[in-house]
Amino acid sequence: MTAADVEQELEAFSHPDKKDVYQRFFKTGPGEYGEGDVFIGCTMPEQRAIAKRYEFLPFSELKKLLTSKIHEHRMTGLLILTYQYVDAEKKGKNSKEEKAFFEKKKEEIYRFYMKNLAAVNNWDLVDVTVPRIVGNHLYHYQEKKKIIYALVKSKRLWERRVAILATFPFIRKDSFEDILILCELLLDDEHDLMHKACGWMLREVGKRGAKGERALKGFLERHVKEMPRTMLRYAIERFPKEKRKAWLRK
Repeated sequence: MTAADVEQELEAFSHPDKKDVYQRFFKTGPGEYGEGDVFIGCTMPEQRAIAKRYEFLPFSELKKLLTSKIHEHRMTGLLILTYQYVDAEKKGKNSKEEKAFFEKKKEEIYRFYMKNLAAVNNWDLVDVTVPRIVGNHLYHYQEKKKIIYALVKSKRLWERRVAILATFPFIRKDSFEDILILCELLLDDEHDLMHKACGWMLREVGKRGAKGERALKGFLERHVKEMPRTMLRYAIERFPKEKRKAWLRK
């Protein structure tokens, strides 16, 4: 199994009619957030199927995929890493020896991912893979989560989005402190993609029962007047129509 094998399979599934659509959708033109990214037109289901077949591709070959200029190469490489991480999580629950082995494996995957963070350079790459690897790892090893507070201050858009999406597993476990702090730090962020990411995670907070509803309402009450409108709209998307209107008028 090699990176070249993966690339060959992806090429076989490329759709010329989708290539230009993806190039426009992911804003790859001059001055746009995805400037210079190259697509060959593979769908996500196709990429996931190929990633599954190459789940045990070694880091040396994954590195080749992650440094490719082709978006689908990088996405498939990152998907393979998520499958490796999830597999290690499932297998590390038996004997003490197995647990130690797979905990080490998860740490290696996490470190490899973070070392190659430059490859995670569009919103889909972040959103699909960060929660499964970075978010899960930081949730289980919370002494490491200070990294998200460094990333959220990055000048690089995608690193700031990594920080936000890494909180998704925390939110699912009813732990809201970090996402609320990060969203406060990003109230003045200039990029719409960050407004959307923050609003999305705030909306997820609001979906977590009474505790989440209180946390979201508290955040809104403190920051509604300074929140970017996109962030606010995403955060209140599940509210009844009249309540949405009321918050937007504030």
